[in-house]
This record gives sequence, structure tokens and C-alpha cells, in this order.
Amino acid sequence: MAKDFIGYQALTDAALRGVVRDSLRRIEKSGLIGAHHFYLTFRTHADGVDIPEFLKEQYPEEMTIIIQHQYWALKVKEDYFEVTLTFKKLPAPLHIPFNALTAFFDPGVQFGLQFRADGDVAKAATGPVMVPNNPPEKTEEDAAEPEAKPAEKPAPGEVVSLDSFRKK
Repeated sequence: MAKDFIGYQALTDAALRGVVRDSLRRIEKSGLIGAHHFYLTFRTHADGVDIPEFLKEQYPEEMTIIIQHQYWALKVKEDYFEVTLTFKKLPAPLHIPFNALTAFFDPGVQFGLQFRADGDVAKAATGPVMVPNNPPEKTEEDAAEPEAKPAEKPAPGEVVSLDSFRKK
């Protein structure tokens, strides 16, 4: 295979991260509409990630946050976003660069993306993620407090289902 001097993978990855950025910008301005809500998975120790120490200890590699009913102070910039969520009934400000994201999923419309870690060729390629046809509905109890969950690592090149991020 010939060497890619244009860098198509990096261009595609940047464009798809732009989809996440633009989606967050829309809810920053007008809030979540309809069934939309977001699951965002990110590397907790990536450059620029600023989260409380107890979350880094609890999620030493990856963490998934849910932006749905209870989130505050969402600010979206070109290279990162900030949001405040509650964990154990305590508000926690999060600063997450888009380059730290490994997955994005909106179960309300069955749309998902998976990203490569910067410079990591062993992870699955950027692109659509296979999603279930009928995800379980969230109950009011589930929606009462956003909860972070560790993400499972897929095998190289494997398309993953984001069911592992949902409460059972």
C-alpha cells in the first residue's frame, strides 16, 4: 500500500470531531431537544483533560459521561468543551479537549462515532459505530443523576456496540 502523504485518516478524524463540537454548540445555545442526549467517552489522562482527582482515580483510563437532564455551564470552544455534572451529589467541572474523545453516541437518534487516540494505530478506525435497533429506555431514576462508567476497550479493528455504556 502506498504511503498516505495527505493524511486522510487525520482529516476524517478532525471532521468527525467537528460533528461532536457542532452538536455540543447547538445544545449550548438552545438546550437538548426531543430525544437527543449524548454519551461522550474520553481518555481521562489525555493532555488537557481537567477533571477532579477522584474521577481520575476511579477511571484511570477512560470515562463516559452523559449529557442529558442535569448538566450546567456547558461551554464549547474550538478545541475543547467544559461542562459541570454531579457525581455523588457533588458538582464537578470537567474540561475535555476534543482530541481526548474516543466515542460519541446519541441514543435518541441511534447515531455514534468512534475515534482513534492521537497517534494510536492499534485502536479501531474512526467511523460509524454499530448501534442497537432498540436501546433500553432510561427511567426517571436513571435520569436523576448523570453517572460516569468506564468504557470497555475494543479489540483492534473491531466495531463495538455502545450498549456497555448504558445502565442495565
